[in-house]
Amino acid sequence: MQSLGKMMARPLLVSAILEHGANQFGMQQVVSRETHGSIHNYTFRDMANRAKQLANALHSLGLKPGNVVGSIAWNNYRHLESYYGVSGAGMVMHTCNPRLHPNQLAFIINHAEDEAVLFDSSFAPLIKAVAPLCSLVKHWICLSDKTHVPTVEGVDIKNYEDLIAPFPALFDWPDLDENSGAALCYTSGTTGNPKGVMYSHRAIALSALSACLPNVLNISSQETVLPVVPMFHINAWCLPYACLIAGAKLVLPGPRLDGASLYELMESEKVTLSAGVPTIWMGLIEHLEKNQLAFTTMRRTGVGGSAMPKALIAKFNDVYKVDVRHGWGMTETTAVATISNLSADEMHLPNAVRHDMVAKQGKSVFGIELKIVDEDGNSLPRDGQSQGELMVRGQWIVENYHKAETQALVDGWFPTGDIATISPDGVMQIRDRTKDVIKSGGEWISSIELENAAAAHPQVAMAAVIGIKHPKWDERPLLLIVRKQPDFTDKQDLLAFLEQRVAKWWIPDDVIFVDSLPVGGTGKVQKNELRLKYGGLFSA
Repeated sequence: MQSLGKMMARPLLVSAILEHGANQFGMQQVVSRETHGSIHNYTFRDMANRAKQLANALHSLGLKPGNVVGSIAWNNYRHLESYYGVSGAGMVMHTCNPRLHPNQLAFIINHAEDEAVLFDSSFAPLIKAVAPLCSLVKHWICLSDKTHVPTVEGVDIKNYEDLIAPFPALFDWPDLDENSGAALCYTSGTTGNPKGVMYSHRAIALSALSACLPNVLNISSQETVLPVVPMFHINAWCLPYACLIAGAKLVLPGPRLDGASLYELMESEKVTLSAGVPTIWMGLIEHLEKNQLAFTTMRRTGVGGSAMPKALIAKFNDVYKVDVRHGWGMTETTAVATISNLSADEMHLPNAVRHDMVAKQGKSVFGIELKIVDEDGNSLPRDGQSQGELMVRGQWIVENYHKAETQALVDGWFPTGDIATISPDGVMQIRDRTKDVIKSGGEWISSIELENAAAAHPQVAMAAVIGIKHPKWDERPLLLIVRKQPDFTDKQDLLAFLEQRVAKWWIPDDVIFVDSLPVGGTGKVQKNELRLKYGGLFSA
């Protein structure tokens, strides 16, 4: 008979994260750039007190544990208080992506059954569009004081400061089951309506703890962390929780995510670690190059959401001396599931070899298991060559979508929709999305690898590759380029550049120069839009 341990079974809760941060690192700073441009600065202890005021205020409105509170907001201090005040009180924090179409936004608010919605004043036009479609919402609360509350016809709006002001900074956090729902996020990259992922307190706490590990993001009280990844996107990869666990200074950028604004904030607040999607870092590096600037304190960045071009990794590493931690995760994995981090020996390899290694999505963090399977579900070898659909399971992986009638798992594993390889030493590399990989003449072409190759060209600002139906080869690649200089129009120069880097039969059949690429709410290029626009190009 198996013996049981004789240890306390204290639950892992969001409220425990808040209390730990306030009690152990109470004077640590939270710096926030507000929607209207001003800088707000206070401490973890201040934030915890106001989160308790919010919890009291929500109770006064009749909200109870299990009720859902939505947010349509940027990364700022009132949104941070909501993270803790809502979940800590036993309610569910539902972060909504403001970049969704109003009809999709209304769908997720209704599907989640939000009873209150917190929003930044800059989203007043969005509230005007969605409020008439969301009859279940009883309270619309603007994350501002009364001087910045917008007027929205037909919508009774409360202001956050007046709402919480009457209430004390005392609240008895309920002793919840750690498996109860704490936060809710909806996917934004799927076809059809978004799907909800309900995160438990346990999943959030474990994921946030893993982010602090040295081989992940190495967060400690010596760091100053700026999450550029939005708080409405997978809870900003759990960084708002991880910083309180580790005692790291937290810097929130608000709505200004251009290169100049981010650089100014990084320098003024002495940021050491940031995290975001590659499109953000492209804009930041462009600003540095154009103005001949350098980082004085930044030394590490976490990158995810889509593959980071090796040329950009090289600039961060070699020119600006910033360590790139290239990771992979998705809404369904709570936050980081794998991350690339070089060993002591690997740090001494030639630059080009190191960049190749960092460009992969890395090894799974503790608590996460990976495998790849073929079309029949058979496991494939971890040889770095065999590629198949990536399957994942672990402590903070979705089991079922919110309110879904069908099972999300296949034999206990979550099918990610990504095509990947896994090396003998556990390094995973995303080769493509199942819907984006190109099959030409019976052979596979990776759109990600082609994009990486194109992005290395000195005249390329952004690149996207899509598969286009072809009468002979089934599909052929089409390359779309955003140029650095508008007068660059030499397709042959680009194709010749690619011929030195990829197999000849991978070379795109055509190159199209565009002013911009359609980017979704999480920073990913919306290839479905490109396929709709250019899908008939090779059959015409």
